[in-house]
Amino acid sequence: MKQLFLIIGAPGSGKTTDASLIAKSDENISHYSTGDLLREEVASGTELGQRIDSFISKGKLVPIDIVIHAIISALKSAKTKIIIIDGYPRSVEQMVEFDKILKHQSEVTLKGVFEVRVSEEVAKERILGRARGADDNEEVFYNRMKVYLEPLSEILDFYQKKELHFVINGERAIEPIVEDMKNLIKEIENQ
Repeated sequence: MKQLFLIIGAPGSGKTTDASLIAKSDENISHYSTGDLLREEVASGTELGQRIDSFISKGKLVPIDIVIHAIISALKSAKTKIIIIDGYPRSVEQMVEFDKILKHQSEVTLKGVFEVRVSEEVAKERILGRARGADDNEEVFYNRMKVYLEPLSEILDFYQKKELHFVINGERAIEPIVEDMKNLIKEIENQ
């Protein structure tokens, strides 16, 4: 059975960088983003890929059930036992639907949801520090934070009740953050 780990965090928390470094350091771990999974499904030419492309090619959002089925399909065909997806779920609706689908299959099990926790000040400093024209990006940053924070307490509560939620201090150097996540994955994997 494949083991799935989700990494969530505010914009600027470093979740994508953390996940990609973990996967690069261990050939038994794959890392995906939702966008990558949808593009791979389209490229595969499957019936699901054609449905996804019919939305994307018209500039429309791909419906949530199709997105989740694409994720599950890619997870099942992943060549590694351990899979990390960063930045998902982004809404309560995504979380609930994903949970329903995971319950009705036996190839992939969700083992942990890592929350890379940073303060709003640190997130803002990182985002605006790496951007050009910081004044132009401040409004965008606050919008992204709002989108992240609105469903967060409900998402965390859901995964805490399932004993899948783990907090990672994201305000440190990247090396200890990645090391903590790798150790946590090993510890959970062996349970």
